[in-house]
Amino acid sequence: MARRKKRAEFESQGSSWLVTFADLMTLLLSFFVLLLSMSSMDKSILRDVVSHFVGDMGLAPKKGAGRLTTHFEFMNVIIENPAEALHDPQRIKDLLFPDEVLPEGMARSTLDENLRILVRPEGIALVLSDGLLFDIGESALTQDSRKLLSEFSRFLATVTMPVNVAGYTDNVPAGQKDNYMLSSERAMSVLSFFLQQGFDPGRFSVSAYGEAFPLGDNTTPEGRAKNRRVEILLKTTGRTYL
Repeated sequence: MARRKKRAEFESQGSSWLVTFADLMTLLLSFFVLLLSMSSMDKSILRDVVSHFVGDMGLAPKKGAGRLTTHFEFMNVIIENPAEALHDPQRIKDLLFPDEVLPEGMARSTLDENLRILVRPEGIALVLSDGLLFDIGESALTQDSRKLLSEFSRFLATVTMPVNVAGYTDNVPAGQKDNYMLSSERAMSVLSFFLQQGFDPGRFSVSAYGEAFPLGDNTTPEGRAKNRRVEILLKTTGRTYL
Protein backbone atom coordinates (compact mmCIF):
# COMPACT_ATOMS: atom_id res chain seq x y z
CA MET A 1 0.00 0.00 0.00
CA ALA A 2 2.76 2.46 0.94
CA ARG A 3 4.60 1.60 -2.27
CA ARG A 4 1.55 2.40 -4.40
CA LYS A 5 1.07 5.69 -2.58
CA LYS A 6 4.65 6.77 -3.23
CA ARG A 7 4.34 5.85 -6.89
CA ALA A 8 1.14 7.90 -7.24
CA GLU A 9 2.82 10.90 -5.59
CA PHE A 10 5.82 10.60 -7.94
CA GLU A 11 3.64 10.44 -11.05
CA SER A 12 1.63 13.43 -9.83
CA GLN A 13 4.77 15.50 -9.29
CA GLY A 14 6.28 14.40 -12.60
CA SER A 15 3.27 15.55 -14.63
CA SER A 16 2.66 18.83 -12.80
CA TRP A 17 4.92 20.72 -15.22
CA LEU A 18 2.65 19.71 -18.09
CA VAL A 19 -0.23 21.56 -16.46
CA THR A 20 1.89 24.69 -16.07
CA PHE A 21 3.11 24.42 -19.68
CA ALA A 22 -0.43 23.98 -20.97
CA ASP A 23 -1.55 27.05 -19.02
CA LEU A 24 1.31 29.05 -20.52
CA MET A 25 0.42 28.02 -24.06
CA THR A 26 -3.21 28.94 -23.42
CA LEU A 27 -2.19 32.39 -22.22
CA LEU A 28 0.04 32.88 -25.27
CA LEU A 29 -2.76 31.89 -27.61
CA SER A 30 -5.15 34.28 -25.86
CA PHE A 31 -2.57 37.05 -26.13
CA PHE A 32 -2.19 36.70 -29.90
CA VAL A 33 -5.93 36.36 -30.46
CA LEU A 34 -6.42 39.59 -28.51
CA LEU A 35 -3.83 41.38 -30.64
CA LEU A 36 -5.36 40.19 -33.89
CA SER A 37 -8.82 41.24 -32.76
CA MET A 38 -7.69 44.82 -32.22
CA SER A 39 -8.27 45.84 -35.82
CA SER A 40 -7.79 49.51 -35.01
CA MET A 41 -4.23 48.98 -33.84
CA ASP A 42 -1.51 50.37 -36.07
CA LYS A 43 0.01 47.62 -38.21
CA SER A 44 3.53 48.69 -37.36
CA ILE A 45 2.82 48.49 -33.61
CA LEU A 46 1.25 45.07 -33.98
CA ARG A 47 4.20 43.78 -36.01
CA ASP A 48 6.77 45.16 -33.58
CA VAL A 49 5.00 43.81 -30.49
CA VAL A 50 4.61 40.33 -31.95
CA SER A 51 8.15 40.13 -33.35
CA HIS A 52 9.78 41.32 -30.13
CA PHE A 53 7.61 39.06 -27.98
CA VAL A 54 8.30 36.02 -30.11
CA GLY A 55 12.01 36.82 -30.30
CA ASP A 56 12.35 37.31 -26.54
CA MET A 57 10.60 33.99 -25.88
CA GLY A 58 13.10 32.23 -28.14
CA LEU A 59 10.33 30.98 -30.42
CA ALA A 60 11.89 32.43 -33.58
CA PRO A 61 15.45 32.95 -34.83
CA LYS A 62 16.86 36.42 -34.31
CA LYS A 63 17.62 36.72 -38.03
CA GLY A 64 13.97 37.10 -38.92
CA ALA A 65 12.64 38.62 -35.72
CA GLY A 66 12.34 42.26 -36.84
CA ARG A 67 11.30 44.15 -39.95
CA LEU A 68 14.37 46.38 -40.04
CA THR A 69 16.80 43.48 -39.80
CA THR A 70 15.10 41.68 -42.68
CA HIS A 71 14.95 44.91 -44.65
CA PHE A 72 18.65 45.64 -44.36
CA GLU A 73 19.73 42.05 -45.00
CA PHE A 74 17.60 41.71 -48.13
CA MET A 75 18.70 45.06 -49.55
CA ASN A 76 22.34 44.19 -48.98
CA VAL A 77 21.81 40.99 -50.99
CA ILE A 78 20.37 43.09 -53.81
CA ILE A 79 23.30 45.49 -53.66
CA GLU A 80 25.77 42.62 -53.83
CA ASN A 81 24.01 41.26 -56.92
CA PRO A 82 21.94 43.96 -58.65
CA ALA A 83 20.50 41.46 -61.15
CA GLU A 84 18.42 40.07 -58.27
CA ALA A 85 16.38 43.28 -58.37
CA LEU A 86 14.83 42.10 -61.64
CA HIS A 87 13.36 38.99 -60.01
CA ASP A 88 11.23 40.68 -57.35
CA PRO A 89 11.11 44.49 -57.67
CA GLN A 90 7.81 44.60 -55.77
CA ARG A 91 9.49 43.21 -52.68
CA ILE A 92 12.05 46.00 -52.79
CA LYS A 93 9.25 48.56 -52.94
CA ASP A 94 7.47 46.95 -49.99
CA LEU A 95 10.62 46.85 -47.87
CA LEU A 96 11.74 50.39 -48.64
CA PHE A 97 8.24 51.85 -48.28
CA PRO A 98 6.00 49.66 -46.08
CA ASP A 99 2.34 50.65 -45.82
CA GLU A 100 2.71 52.35 -42.44
CA VAL A 101 5.20 54.95 -43.75
CA LEU A 102 3.10 56.05 -46.73
CA PRO A 103 1.81 59.62 -46.54
CA GLU A 104 -1.74 59.89 -45.24
CA GLY A 105 -4.17 59.49 -48.09
CA MET A 106 -1.68 57.87 -50.48
CA ALA A 107 -2.83 54.48 -51.72
CA ARG A 108 -0.38 51.63 -52.10
CA SER A 109 -1.32 51.39 -55.77
CA THR A 110 -0.36 55.03 -56.30
CA LEU A 111 3.14 54.40 -55.02
CA ASP A 112 3.54 51.19 -57.01
CA GLU A 113 2.41 52.85 -60.24
CA ASN A 114 4.82 55.76 -59.82
CA LEU A 115 7.88 53.92 -58.54
CA ARG A 116 10.14 51.66 -60.59
CA ILE A 117 13.26 49.70 -59.74
CA LEU A 118 15.73 49.58 -62.64
CA VAL A 119 19.12 47.93 -63.03
CA ARG A 120 21.69 50.22 -64.60
CA PRO A 121 25.29 49.39 -65.61
CA GLU A 122 26.48 51.34 -62.55
CA GLY A 123 24.03 49.83 -60.07
CA ILE A 124 20.38 50.02 -59.00
CA ALA A 125 18.13 53.00 -59.73
CA LEU A 126 15.08 54.04 -57.76
CA VAL A 127 12.87 55.80 -60.32
CA LEU A 128 10.21 58.15 -58.94
CA SER A 129 7.75 59.88 -61.26
CA ASP A 130 7.34 63.63 -60.91
CA GLY A 131 3.82 63.08 -59.58
CA LEU A 132 5.24 61.55 -56.41
CA LEU A 133 7.65 64.41 -55.81
CA PHE A 134 6.40 67.68 -57.26
CA ASP A 135 3.35 69.70 -58.15
CA ILE A 136 2.78 70.19 -61.89
CA GLY A 137 5.57 72.25 -63.42
CA GLU A 138 7.20 72.89 -60.03
CA SER A 139 10.60 71.91 -58.66
CA ALA A 140 9.95 72.22 -54.90
CA LEU A 141 9.34 68.94 -53.09
CA THR A 142 5.84 68.35 -51.71
CA GLN A 143 5.26 67.37 -48.09
CA ASP A 144 4.30 63.82 -49.14
CA SER A 145 7.50 63.45 -51.16
CA ARG A 146 9.56 64.59 -48.18
CA LYS A 147 8.06 61.80 -46.11
CA LEU A 148 8.91 59.21 -48.77
CA LEU A 149 12.46 60.49 -49.18
CA SER A 150 12.89 60.58 -45.41
CA GLU A 151 12.05 56.87 -45.27
CA PHE A 152 14.52 56.12 -48.06
CA SER A 153 17.15 58.11 -46.15
CA ARG A 154 16.95 55.54 -43.37
CA PHE A 155 18.26 52.95 -45.80
CA LEU A 156 20.91 55.26 -47.26
CA ALA A 157 22.25 55.75 -43.74
CA THR A 158 23.16 52.04 -43.55
CA VAL A 159 25.44 52.03 -46.62
CA THR A 160 28.15 54.28 -47.99
CA MET A 161 28.11 53.74 -51.75
CA PRO A 162 28.05 56.80 -54.04
CA VAL A 163 24.64 58.11 -55.11
CA ASN A 164 23.68 59.99 -58.25
CA VAL A 165 20.47 62.01 -58.43
CA ALA A 166 19.30 62.62 -62.00
CA GLY A 167 16.36 64.65 -63.29
CA TYR A 168 14.43 63.97 -66.51
CA THR A 169 11.44 65.50 -68.31
CA ASP A 170 9.21 64.71 -71.27
CA ASN A 171 9.51 66.60 -74.56
CA VAL A 172 6.79 69.15 -73.79
CA PRO A 173 8.17 72.68 -73.23
CA ALA A 174 8.21 73.58 -69.53
CA GLY A 175 6.77 77.09 -69.82
CA GLN A 176 9.27 79.83 -68.96
CA LYS A 177 11.94 77.24 -68.13
CA ASP A 178 13.49 74.88 -70.63
CA ASN A 179 13.37 71.20 -69.83
CA TYR A 180 17.03 70.98 -68.90
CA MET A 181 16.60 73.73 -66.33
CA LEU A 182 13.50 72.07 -64.86
CA SER A 183 15.19 68.67 -64.65
CA SER A 184 18.21 70.32 -63.03
CA GLU A 185 16.15 72.14 -60.40
CA ARG A 186 14.19 68.98 -59.55
CA ALA A 187 17.33 66.89 -59.16
CA MET A 188 18.85 69.59 -56.97
CA SER A 189 15.75 69.64 -54.76
CA VAL A 190 16.13 65.92 -54.07
CA LEU A 191 19.87 66.26 -53.53
CA SER A 192 19.37 69.19 -51.15
CA PHE A 193 16.91 67.12 -49.12
CA PHE A 194 19.46 64.34 -48.64
CA LEU A 195 22.15 66.81 -47.62
CA GLN A 196 19.76 68.30 -45.06
CA GLN A 197 19.60 64.83 -43.47
CA GLY A 198 23.31 65.12 -42.68
CA PHE A 199 24.78 62.91 -45.40
CA ASP A 200 28.33 63.49 -46.61
CA PRO A 201 28.10 65.70 -49.74
CA GLY A 202 31.06 63.78 -51.19
CA ARG A 203 28.82 60.74 -51.67
CA PHE A 204 26.47 62.50 -54.05
CA SER A 205 26.51 63.74 -57.63
CA VAL A 206 23.71 65.34 -59.62
CA SER A 207 22.71 65.15 -63.30
CA ALA A 208 20.12 66.82 -65.51
CA TYR A 209 19.12 65.21 -68.79
CA GLY A 210 15.96 67.06 -69.76
CA GLU A 211 14.03 65.06 -72.34
CA ALA A 212 16.99 62.82 -73.22
CA PHE A 213 16.90 59.09 -72.42
CA PRO A 214 13.10 58.64 -72.29
CA LEU A 215 11.62 55.54 -70.65
CA GLY A 216 8.28 55.88 -72.48
CA ASP A 217 6.83 57.11 -75.74
CA ASN A 218 6.57 60.90 -75.73
CA THR A 219 3.66 60.76 -78.19
CA THR A 220 1.32 59.37 -75.50
CA PRO A 221 0.29 60.80 -72.10
CA GLU A 222 1.29 57.55 -70.39
CA GLY A 223 4.73 57.61 -72.00
CA ARG A 224 5.33 61.25 -71.09
CA ALA A 225 4.34 60.51 -67.48
CA LYS A 226 7.07 57.84 -67.32
CA ASN A 227 9.65 60.26 -68.68
CA ARG A 228 9.01 62.98 -66.08
CA ARG A 229 11.03 61.48 -63.28
CA VAL A 230 13.94 61.60 -60.85
CA GLU A 231 16.30 58.62 -60.66
CA ILE A 232 18.26 57.91 -57.49
CA LEU A 233 21.10 55.67 -58.60
CA LEU A 234 22.95 53.56 -56.03
CA LYS A 235 26.36 53.05 -57.58
CA THR A 236 27.30 49.52 -56.61
CA THR A 237 30.58 49.50 -58.56
CA GLY A 238 33.47 50.16 -56.20
CA ARG A 239 31.08 50.33 -53.26
CA THR A 240 31.86 50.15 -49.55
CA TYR A 241 29.57 49.31 -46.64
CA LEU A 242 29.20 50.16 -42.99
